[in-house]
Amino acid sequence: MTALDVDKALAAPIEEVGPRLCTLREDQWFDRKSIRIAAKDLAEHLVAFANAEGGVIVLGLRSGQVEGLKRSAHRLNDFQQAAIDHTEPPVRARTEQVPCINEAGEVDALVVMRIDPCDVVHELKNGDCYLRVGDESRKLKHDQRQELTYDRGQNKWDGQPLADLQVDDLHRALLDQFRTATNASGTHTRLLAARSLTTRRGLLTNAAYLLFGEHPQDEFPQAYIRVIKYLDRERGTGSRLSIEEGHDVRVEGPIPYAVQNAARVIEDWVPQRRSLRGSGLFEPAPIVPRDAWLEGMVNAVIHRSYSLAGDHIRVEIYPDRVEITSPGRFPGLADPRRPLDIDRFARNPRIARVCADLRIGQELGEGIKRIFDEMRRVGLTDPVYEQGQSSVKLTLLALPRIEPHVAARLPTRAQDVLDALRAAERDLGTGEIAERIGLSKPATKARLDALATEGLVLWVGKAAKDPRAVWRLVS
Repeated sequence: MTALDVDKALAAPIEEVGPRLCTLREDQWFDRKSIRIAAKDLAEHLVAFANAEGGVIVLGLRSGQVEGLKRSAHRLNDFQQAAIDHTEPPVRARTEQVPCINEAGEVDALVVMRIDPCDVVHELKNGDCYLRVGDESRKLKHDQRQELTYDRGQNKWDGQPLADLQVDDLHRALLDQFRTATNASGTHTRLLAARSLTTRRGLLTNAAYLLFGEHPQDEFPQAYIRVIKYLDRERGTGSRLSIEEGHDVRVEGPIPYAVQNAARVIEDWVPQRRSLRGSGLFEPAPIVPRDAWLEGMVNAVIHRSYSLAGDHIRVEIYPDRVEITSPGRFPGLADPRRPLDIDRFARNPRIARVCADLRIGQELGEGIKRIFDEMRRVGLTDPVYEQGQSSVKLTLLALPRIEPHVAARLPTRAQDVLDALRAAERDLGTGEIAERIGLSKPATKARLDALATEGLVLWVGKAAKDPRAVWRLVS
C-alpha cells in the first residue's frame, strides 16, 4: 500500500470512502484514528509524521467501523488546533472534511489531516519527540532525538526552492503519469503542492526538479547513476584497469526514467550462469537476483545525499558480485553492521514519497529486508554494508551460504563472520572482523575457531599470540 491508495480511497464514491479506508493497511504515510481521540494524543501522531516523511491521518474510523464526525462535531476545533496547542514548533497540517456514509447509514464526514514533512524537529509541549516508523508513531529517546536534529540539517536540501524554475519547465509526460497514478484531477501545480514539492510561497523545490525535470543534471550534475562492468574480480588501475570495453555508462534524466534506464543496463550486464530452475530445467540465471540489486539501486537513488556535489551513485558489476555505492552515510544512530535493525528514515522524504506513489520504491522500511530475503531465497550469502567517510557501499556476493547441516553445528552469527571475510576479499585480523560485524573480539574468535573446524577459514600466523595473525578464506 502506498500514499496514492489513500488518495484513491478518499476520491471514491461517498458510500465506498469509509469501507475502503478501513481496509487499507496503516503504514509510513497513513494512520486512522477514532473520532474520540484526545487532541493531545493526536498531537503525538502529528509530530511523528512531520518528523518523518509527512502523511495522512483520517479521523472517524474505529475497529473497522465508520464513526464519522456528526455526533462529535464539537471536537473539530480541538483537532484543527491540536498542532498549535500541543506541538512545538507547530506542525504544518491541513484539515479537510470528506463526505462518507457512517455506520448508521447516515451521510456524514471524515476529518482528513495532511501533514507535510518538515525541516526542523517537532516535539510536544512537554518535550516528548516522536517519529513515524512503519505503522508506529515511535517515541524517541534523548540520543535518538539528538541524532534526528543533526539529520534534519541534511533533510532541508530536497525541500529547498530552486530559483527561476516554473511548472512549464518540468517533464509534462511524467507529470501526467504521476497524476494518473495518484488519481488526481486538479492542475499540475496543485498536485505538486499536495506532495510538498512546492514551498509555502509556491516555489518548486529541488526534489520537484530531480523527479520531474527534463534534465535535472543541468542544475545537479552529480545526480546520475554510473554503471560499470569489470572483466576481473579486481578493479585494477592504469594499464591493468579491468573495465570491459563499452561497459561504462552514465545514466541521466529525471529519477523515474534514470531508474528504469539504469535497471535495463544492469540487467543486460549482470553475468549469468546455468542453474536448475523451478521448471526442472537448467536455464540461465543472473549470479545475483534481479530484485536484490534493483532494490539496492533504488534505495541508493532515493536515500543518497544529493547535497554532496562531488559524487554520484555507482553500480559496479564484477564476475562474482555487484557493488552499489551511494553518497552519504546512514542517518542518525543506524549501525551498518546490523542493517536489519535499521529503522526507516528518509533523507529525502519528498523524493521517497513520490517514488512510492510511482511504485519505484518499497515502503515500510522493507528495502533492506527485501534485499536480504532475495539473497537468502536463492541460497546466497547475506548482503554486506560498509560505511565510509561520506558514502555507503552495498556488496551482493554471488557466493553460497553455509550449508544448513553445517550451520546447525556453528554458533549464531558465524555466517556474518564468513560474509565479512568474503566482502573484504583479503585476509583480516580478528579485531578487524569484530569491528565489521559489531561483536566482541572473544565472541568473534569463537566463531572463527568454529569456522576453521569446518574447514571454511584458515588461521595464518607465526605464533599463538602473533599480533599480525590473520584469517583467510579456504577456497
